[in-house]
Amino acid sequence: MTPWFAPIVWEGTFNIDILNENFRQRNVTIGLTAFAVKKYTVFVETFIKTAEEHFMTGYKVNYYIFTDKPEALPTVSLKEGRKLIPVRVEKYERWQEVSMRRMEMISRLSETRFVNEVDYLVCIDIDMRFADHIGVEILTDLFGTLHPGVYSRVRQSFSYERRSQSQAYIPSDEGDFYYAGGFFGGTVLQVYRLTKACHEAMMEDKKNGIEAVWHDESYLNKYFVYHKPTKILSPEYLWDNGMGSPPILKKKRFLAVPKNHAAIRSNEK
Repeated sequence: MTPWFAPIVWEGTFNIDILNENFRQRNVTIGLTAFAVKKYTVFVETFIKTAEEHFMTGYKVNYYIFTDKPEALPTVSLKEGRKLIPVRVEKYERWQEVSMRRMEMISRLSETRFVNEVDYLVCIDIDMRFADHIGVEILTDLFGTLHPGVYSRVRQSFSYERRSQSQAYIPSDEGDFYYAGGFFGGTVLQVYRLTKACHEAMMEDKKNGIEAVWHDESYLNKYFVYHKPTKILSPEYLWDNGMGSPPILKKKRFLAVPKNHAAIRSNEK
């Protein structure tokens, strides 16, 4: 548990049968958002195929894939009640810009579309694969995920934005955890509030010529300082095998796909 009594979800801390009984009675639909802009379309097939095997099995799921190339998305066989929905977006030259624009796009569609189509939103990175069960144990009003590279460090070593001129600024004596930008979510209303606040903070910084140290992740962390998540996911839910297999990790549920970051982010064909 956190100091504000939000559960931190690890293997062995939940009974999935009890949770499934509750969520199935409510007939929930889960929206999964991911961005496949420019070369990142190469990750979509593995992402969707492994999600069909491990993500919210037995539930209705809308996969919202934001992309500048809808025609490049693969055809993947989906289970009943699950849909792959391309959402066309603008192509930005810098990968940092693509990253930061995610908040704007999710915010806008939460208000105009998602609120009418799903009960919960899960917002995650596309360059990943599902490797083990991820189910309704993650669902709550608002959740974040402990960053796998930082979860065991003390607060003073977190890579928060430390420039006081930035809207993402967090003083050295504030903050609870360092959250990953690649896995957050909650109800549509709470995700709307989070992404809207982050986008507005980014635009204020941009107007003043400031770009936060870790882009959208910096603003996400600032938001969670003052709007505590009601549930936190352990690094089981976001891991990179390059960091090994510490004994505390009983499951590796969502794994980074090995890649050449420089090549995949470049503008060259």
